[in-house]
Amino acid sequence: MEKPLLHLVFGGELADVRSREFADPDALDIVGIFPNYALAHDAWQSAAQRTIDNAQTRYFIVHLHRLLDPDEEDEDVTPAAAA
Repeated sequence: MEKPLLHLVFGGELADVRSREFADPDALDIVGIFPNYALAHDAWQSAAQRTIDNAQTRYFIVHLHRLLDPDEEDEDVTPAAAA
């Protein structure tokens, strides 16, 4: 069995579209934690498409497994759009 590579998907309205600062951190949408990048990407894409009419809203994928074990290398690759 492969070791899960945990990913967090979350987003919210940005203070400015040129930054990654959230207008209201208390209102963040935590989509979920996923056991692999493929599932996280699907969730990210779904959330982003739901909010496509609001240019201020952005969703992100955080590689939790990299934060938990920064010295361990993995095969996980992030497309530029989801970074």
